[in-house]
Amino acid sequence: MAMTKTVRIGTRGSALARWQTDHVAALLREAWPALQVDIQVIRTRGDRVLDTPLPLVGGKGLFTAELEHALRSGAIDFAVHSLKDLPTEDAPGLTVGAIPARAPVQDVLISREGMDLDHLPPGATIGTSSRRRAAQLLHHRPDLHILDIRGNVDTRIRKTLDPNGPYDATILAQAGLERLELLEGLPAHVLPFQVMLPAPGQGALA
Repeated sequence: MAMTKTVRIGTRGSALARWQTDHVAALLREAWPALQVDIQVIRTRGDRVLDTPLPLVGGKGLFTAELEHALRSGAIDFAVHSLKDLPTEDAPGLTVGAIPARAPVQDVLISREGMDLDHLPPGATIGTSSRRRAAQLLHHRPDLHILDIRGNVDTRIRKTLDPNGPYDATILAQAGLERLELLEGLPAHVLPFQVMLPAPGQGALA
């Protein structure tokens, strides 16, 4: 009788991270029906520090250091993460082992009043913690005010739609919104590439 193999997958605990890991686990079970999957949620420093802009507290590595430690210690066999949020250089001793089929790559504007980017009022406040998004927004609309926003997808949407909040709109990846089935019903507008180029690897998992 063949032995049952168990793989241990590390993931962050957000709804999007769990969806992505469950998706990879389902792909593995489809290929190897006897495979057992043990999903381990690992809380990273980026999940704990939510009151400081990302560039001031370490950037992308904030969300991977604990996952990398778990890999090196043998606590997990591999981790699932958004490719765009990985550091550009592989961590020593680790590598990207696989990339599943890519989801849509574009960014989406979600605005409190349902307006698209060109019709937001002068001086509107856009919530983003991404320098890439901020730079492209200001290139297209120099009058906009950029304000840092932190939290997972649900939190950012809630902050943006709060009528008493400071944000008129925010920018999120289309892939994450579709994976969580949040795009339908939101006051959302997909941004064309002429306005917003996505991050390298956006829409892909690693």
